[in-house]
Parts: sequence; C-alpha cells; structure tokens
Amino acid sequence: MTIGWYPGHMHKARKDITTAVKQVDAIVEIVDARLPYASENPMLNKLIGDTPRLRVLNKADLADPAVSARWVAWHDDHGIGCMLFDKEDAGALKTLLRRSTTNLPARSARANRLMIVGIPNVGKSTIINLLAGRKIAKVGNEPAVTKARQEIKLGDNLVLYDTPGILWPRLEDQQAAYRLAVSGAIRNTAIELGDVGLFAVQWLQERYPQAIRDRYQIEPDGMAPLALLEAIGNKRGALTKAGVDFTKAGEAVLNDVRSGKLGRLSLETPDDIPAIQPELADAEGLDAANAS
Repeated sequence: MTIGWYPGHMHKARKDITTAVKQVDAIVEIVDARLPYASENPMLNKLIGDTPRLRVLNKADLADPAVSARWVAWHDDHGIGCMLFDKEDAGALKTLLRRSTTNLPARSARANRLMIVGIPNVGKSTIINLLAGRKIAKVGNEPAVTKARQEIKLGDNLVLYDTPGILWPRLEDQQAAYRLAVSGAIRNTAIELGDVGLFAVQWLQERYPQAIRDRYQIEPDGMAPLALLEAIGNKRGALTKAGVDFTKAGEAVLNDVRSGKLGRLSLETPDDIPAIQPELADAEGLDAANAS
C-alpha cells in the first residue's frame, strides 16, 4: 500500500502560507516529538526561506525521553533552534514565547507577527490556545481541523498567525509516511488500518517489546508480526464470526499508540533519517498534472 493524502484545502493553504510568510517576522514550526523527521514538512524550507524559525517538538509527554534527548542533540548539531514542549508544563509555554520572540525587531508602527506552521495533527491549535489563554483555534483528534489562516492578537505588540496543517503532494519516503499514519497525521479514512496497524506492531516488536507485554499480556519474541496482530485482536475483542477482524485489530493498536496507553514511545530516532533524502515532488507541477 502506498500512503498519501493531499486534499484540496492543503493546496490552498500552501499558497496562503507562501503569501503570509512575506508578512511575518518569525516562524514557530510545530513537529511531533515522537517523529520529528517524518513530521517535518520539507516544503516549508522553501516556503519559509531565511525567516527566523524555532522548531517546537510538541507532545513530548508522549515521546520516549531518551530518544527525545537524542533529537535535541541532533538539532543542536545541525544548528537548528528547537525545544521540547509538553502542554502540561507551564514553564514550557513561557520558554516557547521567550525563545520565539527574543530576536524580533522593535517596532512602533505595527505589532510583530509570528506564524505557527506544521503538518496536520501535531498540536498547532492547542499551542495557539495556550498562548492566547483562551480557546480560539479549533482543536480535534482528527487531522486537518484548521482549514484557513487565522490571526490572533496577543497584547499590543504581537499577532499570531495560525495556519492549516499541510502535507506535501507526494510522500516519497514511505517508511516515514507509515510512521505519520501511525501517529495520526493522516486521516484514518485515507489509510488501510490493518496494514498500518501491522506496521505499528512490527515497530513495537522491534523497539518496545516490553510495551506489548505490559499492555496486552502477550510475549512477542519469536512471533510473526501478523500472528502478533491477530493475538492482540483476540485480546482486544476485534472479532467476527470468521475470526479476528484485522482492520479493527489494527485500529486498536493505533489508538493505543496515539493515546499513550502503550507508554512513552518514539516512532523514530535520528538513525532513521535516510542517508540520501528522497527527491521532493514539485507541488505546482503535480497540481497542474492533476488538474489536466
């Protein structure tokens, strides 16, 4: 199965971000701390250009702390400003605001403009609401809740731009695409739940076998991944008259990963970044081809 998801509103959102970035003073890029590489939109590098940027590794409370420390070190080694963010940590919000506004110019004619960007379901709207101190941006468990850019005034000297989450037209790195699907960044209706659930089971078996033992009371060593998914389906009641429903079993595993019921897990480490980066599909060219 090839994973991809690029609904029409994302094309419009990309154009909107291209225009808006010329008007802002700094960027806050939100990625998922569990998969910082896969949840980074490579198109943003071109869209943002030289605009100052802070990368926020959100959902740090769901990620493996040891792996998160490696990701912070990786960003430091590559000269990319970043910080871990946990919405339950009040100090993290102050740090985010301080680090994202430290180098903004002193202005008298207008407020500074700070744009929040990122792919779907990484928590942009949640962070917007925390910064605003009230519920302004829509929040949901499904990706692509925000459909259009919103402007939120924070005091007299700062305006936030909340932008829709956008992916890129073709997900060339399919290993990363599967990790995105596991995280919930791609709508369930756009993926095969059994297939992605099987991918998640293989990953858990390789990297977090104890999580399987603790959650499902199953010994994963020596089991074929499909047999392991079947055993989990039996445990979770994903059954039909014919036996285990692998779609329901896969969905159960994905829900457990996304909700943190399997513990604090990271879906990738810096070692999972491919040595040769896949060539990024040209959005304009692909859109034109699709329209023809």
